Amino acid sequence: MTTLDFTDIKLQNLITHHVGNKLRDEKFTLSNEPTIFADETKDFLLKYFLLSVRTEELYSFTHTVKLELNDIFSVAETIFSNPKQFISSSQSIAKLLYEQSMHPKIKKGELNIAHFSNVVLDHEVVDAIGIFKSETDVPFLKMKNQKSKYNINHDYGFEIKGMDKGCIIFNTEKEEGYKVAVVDQKNSTEAAYWIDDFLKLKIRNDNYTQTNTVLKIYKDFVTHKIDEEFEISKTDKIDLLNRSIKYFKEKEHFDLDEFSNEVLAHEPGIESFKRYKKNYEDEFETEIGDSFLISDTAVKKQARVYKSVLKLDKNFHIYIHGNKELIEKGYDEAMQMSYYKVYFREEN
Repeated sequence: MTTLDFTDIKLQNLITHHVGNKLRDEKFTLSNEPTIFADETKDFLLKYFLLSVRTEELYSFTHTVKLELNDIFSVAETIFSNPKQFISSSQSIAKLLYEQSMHPKIKKGELNIAHFSNVVLDHEVVDAIGIFKSETDVPFLKMKNQKSKYNINHDYGFEIKGMDKGCIIFNTEKEEGYKVAVVDQKNSTEAAYWIDDFLKLKIRNDNYTQTNTVLKIYKDFVTHKIDEEFEISKTDKIDLLNRSIKYFKEKEHFDLDEFSNEVLAHEPGIESFKRYKKNYEDEFETEIGDSFLISDTAVKKQARVYKSVLKLDKNFHIYIHGNKELIEKGYDEAMQMSYYKVYFREEN
């Protein structure tokens, strides 16, 4: 699991530009000097930039031809190697973002480029570059005491808890495209320009990604694919999902053959799942190892979307968490309806 510590982080430099929507012919405005902020504002500013940063899913810069042709990667490399070029490099980032701001739903906003030092990533002290876009300003009230009365007025600003879009580029593993953490609160199709078009990132194929992907592939296989080849009941499907989550929660290390034999335990089904996994790898041009360390964070994430609920018309939901042999399906000729018989020892 990736660890990240901002406790002793230092903000070495900060500059703010304005970037509009090019499609709507909104302009961009470039600053020529660093942004000024009061000392008492710095802690709030760092909280605003860093609060939403997560490292469960890390990315790296990529390019179809050559990594150095990725524009943001090259600009980041320049800042890391020569911080004196921070201002001109930040202006290049703003121009690159403007060129990609061509979707009608992309909002104009303030673009903050920050250079940090003393970031601890996986016990390694590194410097980092933050690229943060603030799009949504909200009104807030200001109440000021003036002797015998209060004056109340309002202003607009950005909520500390809600960075719209951002990324932090960590100065490590440069040859693989650096490690990059991404913030995107919108997470919508039209906002894909941030990751795909502007930053041109790919998800790192680490233990978190492999765990997350195998669980996703297996869930899709059981939910949508398996009954195309085999006759299987809904209770059996739920049982297969429950057994897979149980495997990942109990094991520290994933082994494809062990997983298949313990969870599927059906040779034709095992071969079908392995073909399904291979087809996924070919389609998305990604390699998923047959053996890797299991990420507990990824397991917890996927466990939330694994369904163990049997829905019966609009009257009943049966939650199946354990032994599927304790639930029995039948058909009542008189009622001309299906039924389930459930066995239990005590009622809570």
